[in-house]
Amino acid sequence: MSKHQVAVVSRRQFLRTTAGAGLGLAFAEQVLADPFRPLLAATEKRSFFTVRGAVTANGRGLGNVVVSDGVSVVATDRDGTFTFPADSSSKFVFLSLPSGYDVPVSQSGTAALFRALPPRSTREVTVEWDLTPAASGDDHHGFLLLADPQLLDAADVASFNAETIPDVIETRRRLGSLPLFGVSCGDIMFEHLEFYAGYEEAVQRTGMPFFQVPGNHDVDNTALTDETSVETFTRLFGPGNYSFNKGEVHYVVLDDVLWIDNGYIGYLSQAQLDWLTADLSFVEKGKTVILFMHIPPYCTQHVREGKPRPDRGLVIVNREALYRVLEPYRAHVVVGHMHESEHLTDGGAHIHVCGAVCGAWWSGPMCGDGTPKGYGIYEIRGSDVRWRYKSTGLPPDHQLAVYPAGSEPQIPESVIANVWDYDPSWTVVWYEDGERKGRMEMRRGLDPMAVKLYAGPDLPARHSWADPYITDHLFHARPSAPGKKIVVEATDRWGRVATGTSG
Repeated sequence: MSKHQVAVVSRRQFLRTTAGAGLGLAFAEQVLADPFRPLLAATEKRSFFTVRGAVTANGRGLGNVVVSDGVSVVATDRDGTFTFPADSSSKFVFLSLPSGYDVPVSQSGTAALFRALPPRSTREVTVEWDLTPAASGDDHHGFLLLADPQLLDAADVASFNAETIPDVIETRRRLGSLPLFGVSCGDIMFEHLEFYAGYEEAVQRTGMPFFQVPGNHDVDNTALTDETSVETFTRLFGPGNYSFNKGEVHYVVLDDVLWIDNGYIGYLSQAQLDWLTADLSFVEKGKTVILFMHIPPYCTQHVREGKPRPDRGLVIVNREALYRVLEPYRAHVVVGHMHESEHLTDGGAHIHVCGAVCGAWWSGPMCGDGTPKGYGIYEIRGSDVRWRYKSTGLPPDHQLAVYPAGSEPQIPESVIANVWDYDPSWTVVWYEDGERKGRMEMRRGLDPMAVKLYAGPDLPARHSWADPYITDHLFHARPSAPGKKIVVEATDRWGRVATGTSG
């Protein structure tokens, strides 16, 4: 048998069992109090059945291709065949697509790396994949990261089709022959799961394979357990945890939403961590690994708001366990959830918090921190990862907004610049009437336009609960006199320059 690993019963599985007995919330509190506490003795009886199969291309077997049921992780033999004992709880067998091959897709254009397993009355199951070699290789490739479409109703689906999808299609055209795939990074729906069909029809128009990440609003919110909360999602898109390869990069999708007590927390079970460890055992140490999740492992919203700790629904409460698994790799964790932009490093991983496709839930042109509604463009060359935020309906070099003096009441004589994709490697400088004045001062505060659009109990009109957010990616400078022409110049880590003007 090829190399494989079988994970033990996880604390998440035990949580589901105890939740059924009315102990779910209390047990969750215990988990949060000590995420690394040893697993309590499992009482659930487990069984296995045999999965056999093959991975081929052009009529020949492909060796060393990774296949999993979410518990066992195996590599195909030289002839492309594999055999392993699947766990009785497994619902899918999925392929970790090898580099150099096209992404298999469903009729709706979404990625189809999985095979649903039949009822357990069958003692042995056979699954097969026949892959198509990529026409031009994929060492140089890219992906578009669409966070939080949040489709609530037919009007949102129409906006997604009228605004986002044409912009994505234009971006694909502009990038020419670069092989691309799309990622919808959670909260595809806003609880009304009947609009998944509208989403599928929309992404099919892009002509790109799309991968889906489960978010906290992609669940059946009447579900009584975490497992049943994602039944609609998995029926359409397959497992919430899987991986694939493109060029030199290994990609992983993880479901980090733990649905409990009609709510959720950010959490990764021991079973998920065991599977991830086994999956990464086939990846050379030091390689670039990109994870797609919905809830960020960590963010700084609580710091900006003066709170002592993050809300347990805004971060992964046991993120240190994830960082331990990722430590040997060059890790990027790409997420949504926050409806704002932020770049930070935590636990050795670069965390990309991407602005929302829907902005403030389709009730205005921007997120609460002033980030325009849009999506991320990522370009990969070998192991090098480059990115840029793309504002929907605006040119690719639209990377900042400049507000004239008087826009911020607390510093009324200062010009304000919002550089939403900022990270500490950027430089932000300003010019007055053509004279370079130096770096702008970073400032924590509210975007002036977000305040105008969303502040107050009756704004915005469609969702009055959407508010402006305190952000760290604001900059300010004080002109020498009123009426001066102010130009702000922001340069990213790769030397790309974007400008904005006031006055």
